[in-house]
Amino acid sequence: MSSRQPQPPQEHQQQYQQQYQEYQQESYGQDSYAWPPQQQAYPPYYETYDPYAEPSAPSSPGTPVRATGPEPEPEPEPEPDDPGYTLPAVPESSWAVDNRRGKLLGRGVLGCLLLVQAGLSLRLRGTAFQDEALYIASGHYELNNLLHGTKLPVDFAGYFSGHPKLYPVLAAAVDSYFGLTGVRVLSLLFMLAATGLLYAVTRRLFNLRAALGAAALFSVLQSTTVLGNFATYDAAAIFLLALSMYAVVRTDRMRSAAVLLAAPPAALAFAVKYASGLYLPTLVLLAVVTAHRHRGVKTLGRGVFLGAGIGALLGAGYVLSGPLGGISSTTTNRAQGADSAMKLLEHSAEWGGLVFLAALVGSVAYALRGRMGEMPWIEGETAGRVRRAGLGVVLTGTALLAPAYQIHLHTEVSLYKHVGFGLLFAAPMAGLGMARLVGPHFRHPQLGIMVYVLALVFGMVQAQKAYSFPDSSPMVAYLRTVAHVDKKGFYLAEEQEVPAYYLRDVTGWNQWQNTYFMDYRGKDGKQHTGPDAFEQAVRDGRFDVIVMHGSVTPATYEAVKKGLKGNTHYRLAAVFPFTTSSGQNAYRIWVKR
Repeated sequence: MSSRQPQPPQEHQQQYQQQYQEYQQESYGQDSYAWPPQQQAYPPYYETYDPYAEPSAPSSPGTPVRATGPEPEPEPEPEPDDPGYTLPAVPESSWAVDNRRGKLLGRGVLGCLLLVQAGLSLRLRGTAFQDEALYIASGHYELNNLLHGTKLPVDFAGYFSGHPKLYPVLAAAVDSYFGLTGVRVLSLLFMLAATGLLYAVTRRLFNLRAALGAAALFSVLQSTTVLGNFATYDAAAIFLLALSMYAVVRTDRMRSAAVLLAAPPAALAFAVKYASGLYLPTLVLLAVVTAHRHRGVKTLGRGVFLGAGIGALLGAGYVLSGPLGGISSTTTNRAQGADSAMKLLEHSAEWGGLVFLAALVGSVAYALRGRMGEMPWIEGETAGRVRRAGLGVVLTGTALLAPAYQIHLHTEVSLYKHVGFGLLFAAPMAGLGMARLVGPHFRHPQLGIMVYVLALVFGMVQAQKAYSFPDSSPMVAYLRTVAHVDKKGFYLAEEQEVPAYYLRDVTGWNQWQNTYFMDYRGKDGKQHTGPDAFEQAVRDGRFDVIVMHGSVTPATYEAVKKGLKGNTHYRLAAVFPFTTSSGQNAYRIWVKR
């Protein structure tokens, strides 16, 4: 059988030819095309017909012929191959996974936050504060004792709130080469490192967004800003506590014994500043709550290991160092003050209330909802509600320890610094609360910006107010050049640590009498104590130089003025005005005739 397609009858071809020519003439004009076409053929004819059937009646002229040819059978669709790439599920948080890009971005933002923190601290200016002068000067005496066996002028361990052979010695070594500025920069490095460790801890517990929020809020706190340019052992203690907290959290998936890595920095933090012992139970509880690998009774093993390790190190240190009377006098059995509980609560809320409120929000939100992409744990596991609530209570509740303890003592001394210790532990929950306020995919970034800006403004204003103390440079210069203090005289000075530090090359520590307490047997043979002792000593001409401004010990200042009234032993030699956040005042220097 031939494969050639059969042709339609002759009359049908002629009819189709005529109709096609008429259509072309109507569309393109007369004689546009001739038949048969020279260059272009008309469309093929697809009408179906039966070659053996009788021809049908022709169509009416002008009626277009409709092609009714057979449609080709559709080819079967090929089965789809397996896709080369499948889109992952969209996470609730845009930074739920700490990929390489997120890590680099987080470190870049953290670097900016650290620069802001450093700028806020370095903008503070001032001569040595009383505590700074005390610790650095004592460190020089302790360093000489260690290196040369020089006898200590007093037992600093008997009234220091930290071991005198730790931070004071380090500060004195730095001061020997770089002066007070170098020691303050050392404190700044401690605080910057603490912020970096806080970022790492929060990122480990939650996610990158919460870590940046925690670092942002902690870096602008009043206590963080002040301690970053303050030559005391508070910054070193905060750094050691942060290091211990990082070790606790970093070993959460290891064996229980691995948590012992957190014991040395925790014990050293207590030795550097005894008040750090208030936060050692928090570290032990945190070791239990963050135990990831173990469950049930084994979870308690981490806490037992850490508590035993810290206790063993502290016991060994106490045996080696000998009696430390400062633990009792400055920490465990501190003298009661006269500040009201309401005043302490108001100031605590002023200095850390915003961060504490953010931590409360984070704790409640985390207890109610375990995940918004914040827990990058193995196999996507999420801690149970009890464990989540426990973590919030441990971290956020730690911020209340320092205010509660000082309310118990009715004293506001150093509260502005101690608030920062507790907020170091509450900051991870505050960062989480900030992330929850912003929402997934940065739904409400203005809320996070608002919280950070408020914390920044409050911190700047409060730090400037706290970092305000008398400018002692003209007073010290006068004592050195005009009053000619030397190693033979006996001097009374309010905040005597300041001139004793600056003039330690020409005077000894015991030549300076403070204005807090004094026992004195007068020339009349009577024993005097308290303000009466100062008044009688001035009447007897006991001091070669008297330096006072009356802001620290008003009762002693009034007693000294009584002793100077009508006294021919002294003359008012100089007055040096200064301005602090409390107002205007002046150093008054009386010199013995």
